[in-house]
Amino acid sequence: MADRVTVIGWDGSPLTTAARSALSAATLVAGAAHHLALPEIPRDAERIRLGSLDLAARRIAGHRGTAVVLADGDPGFFGVVRTLRAPEYGLEIEVVPAVSAVAAAFARAGMPWEDARVVVAHQRTLRRAVNVCRAHPKVAVLTSPGAGPAELALLLDGVHRTFVVCEELGTDREQVSVLTSDKAADHIWRDPNVVLVIGGGSTGSVAPGAAWLTGQDPAVRPVRGWGLPTEEYAPEGRGPATGPGAVAPGGARTTAGEDPALRAAQLARLGPRTGDLVWDVGCAGGAFAVEAARFGAAVIAVDADPVACARTESAARRHGVPLQTVQGRAPHVLERLPEPDVVRVSGGGVPVVRACADRRPERIVTHASTRDEAEAVGAALADGGYAVESLLLQTVDLDPSDWSERERSVVFLLAGRRSAAS
Repeated sequence: MADRVTVIGWDGSPLTTAARSALSAATLVAGAAHHLALPEIPRDAERIRLGSLDLAARRIAGHRGTAVVLADGDPGFFGVVRTLRAPEYGLEIEVVPAVSAVAAAFARAGMPWEDARVVVAHQRTLRRAVNVCRAHPKVAVLTSPGAGPAELALLLDGVHRTFVVCEELGTDREQVSVLTSDKAADHIWRDPNVVLVIGGGSTGSVAPGAAWLTGQDPAVRPVRGWGLPTEEYAPEGRGPATGPGAVAPGGARTTAGEDPALRAAQLARLGPRTGDLVWDVGCAGGAFAVEAARFGAAVIAVDADPVACARTESAARRHGVPLQTVQGRAPHVLERLPEPDVVRVSGGGVPVVRACADRRPERIVTHASTRDEAEAVGAALADGGYAVESLLLQTVDLDPSDWSERERSVVFLLAGRRSAAS
């Protein structure tokens, strides 16, 4: 086993005294090609070009002598330290850090970054990285071949962002480009690169120096709770209700899909989270879409009514969350949308539910106002390979002054969870 393993971060600046001392004593050095060309590496040291980190770790573990691993940026931040510290290798690690690529990229852009999300984009995680870029106004993307600025831009189709592309940071070929996301797919970018994806909402409204948490400060979105009254999202009023649903005393009708208790139950079953893409099909006033976005998920809100789309966009601005609205009639408009992780269907019945199930999201929720409709929707979900939950929800809104009934809602909740076999 190696007597000692030192991991040295390299950001293009001259090596520190500690790094030079470790290298001078090394009998094995692992790194990328440009690391292995450094003049400080002893001539007689064994050299390993990093490809598979697991293979390199096994060779280091079997080496008798002093090993050094060179890595770009801060090796403890999405770097090689995690692999080398795996228990199966039994290595004792000493780290000499450097400026991370993310810190360097924001420095080149002259921007603070305590409020940024940081994601790693590989081909297998690219879609989830893009969803984070849809949902958050400031994201740093550590790219990889096949999951770079062009691929990010293509998957963000229809969503406007500003890209700050930092190529080969710390080298004499370093280049920083600022362009809109729709132009990024037209370029060929050099690896390695980091992309700062900026836009889509407020990047922080707290006073300078008031931040206390990395990522987005919860104080930027001060509303507490979920399943809030519809008026929280549309203070100007609910607007005309056109769908089947709740019946208020005196015969007034509201849309069942707007009931806050139903919305809370639907959110609980979908569990939207960072990295997800949520479809809200039939967004109406935008209450569900905004609440899903407040969980950190990316949201596409769909409605045939342009007024509903406008109300949803207004609610999103009011609550400081980015989302995308698409005007069109389901199921046809769904064909051009990116793949969802979870879906809420508020209208369209069986044809829309079937179309959503065909796209294989993990979970689907919807509602029905009659038992016949609920049975038909449940059958459509089951035919699509989903385990179906069906509940009859009844809520009664009471006037606390005299406990009289103000409004009653009775609706079927249907939730489909994709089975492992399907």
